[in-house]
Amino acid sequence: MAKENVYLESKPRYEILDGLRGVAAMLVVIFHLFETYSKGPEFQIVNHGYLAVDFFFVLSGFVIGYAYDDRWDKMTTWGFFKRRLIRLHPLVIMGAFIGLLLFYFGGGPGFELVGETPWYKPIILFLIACTMIPVSAGMDIRGWSETYPLNGATWTLMLEYIANFLYAVVIRHLPKIALAILVAIFGCFTVMLCMNIDPLGITEPHQYAAYTVIGGWGIDPCQLWIGFIRLLYPFFCGLLISRCGRFITVKGGFWVCALIVAAIQIMPRVGGTDPSHFWMNGVYEAVCILFIFPLVVAMGAGSKVTGKKSLAVCKFLGAVSFPLYITHYPLIYLHMEWVSRHQDAPLGHHIMIAVSIFIIAVSMAYASLKLYDEPVREWIKNNWLKKGKK
Repeated sequence: MAKENVYLESKPRYEILDGLRGVAAMLVVIFHLFETYSKGPEFQIVNHGYLAVDFFFVLSGFVIGYAYDDRWDKMTTWGFFKRRLIRLHPLVIMGAFIGLLLFYFGGGPGFELVGETPWYKPIILFLIACTMIPVSAGMDIRGWSETYPLNGATWTLMLEYIANFLYAVVIRHLPKIALAILVAIFGCFTVMLCMNIDPLGITEPHQYAAYTVIGGWGIDPCQLWIGFIRLLYPFFCGLLISRCGRFITVKGGFWVCALIVAAIQIMPRVGGTDPSHFWMNGVYEAVCILFIFPLVVAMGAGSKVTGKKSLAVCKFLGAVSFPLYITHYPLIYLHMEWVSRHQDAPLGHHIMIAVSIFIIAVSMAYASLKLYDEPVREWIKNNWLKKGKK
């Protein structure tokens, strides 16, 4: 029987890890809502919400290793790519489509480029986004030089696809010791970024966010450097954790791990606003990425969900996590536009708008999952993966 004709059923899920992904995604939305009012990284509320991206990459590497490491005798490289496309791409397209529909609602003070953009350009960018091809600053329609201007958060999916490609073509063939050496090397690059060590001057444009890992959403040398550093250690560390199989069991695993993840993201700027203390924040982020996130994944993988309520929470958070992450950012553009026009509005108005956008984001994500993503993926599986099954 040809490998291409073998349909692989999904393995049992790690419910706690699914739930943790949802916790991080919820906090990402809250982080972006507060970011609208921020005067800079030092002043941001939910200060380290962006570290959710690095946590997502650890989770992704672990899940890839768990789901596919022992299946290559039944699956081709192309078969792997098909499965990853089916899992990720429908919602990538949905996120770009939402961004297209809402694009002209996001103009206003500070976003004048939106009103100057001809109608056909967002459509072209939507079609390009459907292929996951990043665009240069020359195609900018908002003023932020994003690789995916209709839905800025898509940059992490571009890196996810690259990591999947590297795994399937090269990394899966490596023994654990070779993978561990690579992870150690990638960890050194993480330390360099966190500690603002840049002998080649690549990250000079990043000085506004020195001693952080903020960045990765563009294709200029600085943003690409940051993006790949944020990808490589977490993703392949997660893969190494999966291969080693040495997990940690803790009582109330989901709630303990969720508290740790939330505390890391909510943590105020370490070292405050004094430039002489900025290095402290770099140490904090390096410790979180290099040690705490892998520890949380090992704890989540080794623990069990006890109780129906906890299991239901984990399943809901896990189901809505990716749809929420990949569809929420067009709403953030709208939030920024409203705030830019109503800076003098009463505090209650700002709170009401922010809470409403959060509720809309979660509702839209759930609707996208149930009404679009799950039916589309099921149809594609039946007509692409299972076709020819024997």
